[in-house]
Amino acid sequence: MAEELMQEELFEEEVESQNKQEEKDLTDAERCLTFESGGLVMYMSTSYVIEIINDHSITALPMVPHFVKGIINLRGSILPVVDIRLLMDREAEEYTSKTCIIVLNIDTVPIGIIVDKVRQVIDIDTSEVQPIPLRNRQKLCNGMITLDSGEVAMSFDAASLVQSSSTSEVV
Repeated sequence: MAEELMQEELFEEEVESQNKQEEKDLTDAERCLTFESGGLVMYMSTSYVIEIINDHSITALPMVPHFVKGIINLRGSILPVVDIRLLMDREAEEYTSKTCIIVLNIDTVPIGIIVDKVRQVIDIDTSEVQPIPLRNRQKLCNGMITLDSGEVAMSFDAASLVQSSSTSEVV
């Protein structure tokens, strides 16, 4: 009888420990959109993402940095569009059917970013995000994580996109 009570107590402790771990997992998890650009797999919090659009006409602007592709009229709102591949000093590539614009709202600043391909929405355990080694640091990336597939994904620093002096003139 005493042994059964001990086993029951151990079981209850194990269940309580699992519940605490699940609570921790939920608090450290963040819903993120994964996408590809310039040969990198990247992710960002879905809290920035308004929508994803394909095949939208971009109006070019004169005298803007090369990575600012222009503006779009999205249901009456004018939105600047930045090709993050170019902003990260990657080679320009022709847009394909998988190329899309992710419409973001960053600190009340609406902006579109052109990416090579949108992947999926996943939960990222923010406690597992590692710093990027200094010599391999990329513009707009502030962390990295290994996905379940074994790929390394870079954390896209959306806030730095609008804080950068070169884009804030346009945005």
